[in-house]
Amino acid sequence: VQLQASGGGLVQAGGSLRLSCVASGRYAMGWFRQAPGKDRVFVATITWSDSNTYYSDSVTGRFTISRDNAKNTVYLQMNSLKPEDTAVYYCAAAIRTSGGVHPWEFDTWGQGTQVTVSS
Repeated sequence: VQLQASGGGLVQAGGSLRLSCVASGRYAMGWFRQAPGKDRVFVATITWSDSNTYYSDSVTGRFTISRDNAKNTVYLQMNSLKPEDTAVYYCAAAIRTSGGVHPWEFDTWGQGTQVTVSS
C-alpha cells in the first residue's frame, strides 16, 4: 500500500488548507505532523468502519478529518491556521496495527507535505 499526501502550501495565519491522502483499503487513518527539530506528533485519526474521529487538543475545533471511501481518500481540512501549525504533515495507515494516537500505532506512511503558516 502506498500513501500519497498532497495539499500543503504557504498560507497566512487565519487561512485554510485541505490536505488529501489517497490510500486504498479498509484501514484506520491518521494525520501526524513534525516541526523542525521536534518529534512527530498526532493530529487526527479516523476509523474505517464507522468514521469515528479523534483530534489532538491543539487542533480540536479548527481541523476536521474525513474520508471518502469511494475515492479512497482521507482529508484534513485545516481552518484558522496558526504559525505554530507549521510542519510537515504525514498521513498514515494502520494496516497491520490497530491505529491510535501514537506514530508506532501506524505501520504505513506517506511522504509528507509541507504546511507553512505565516504570521
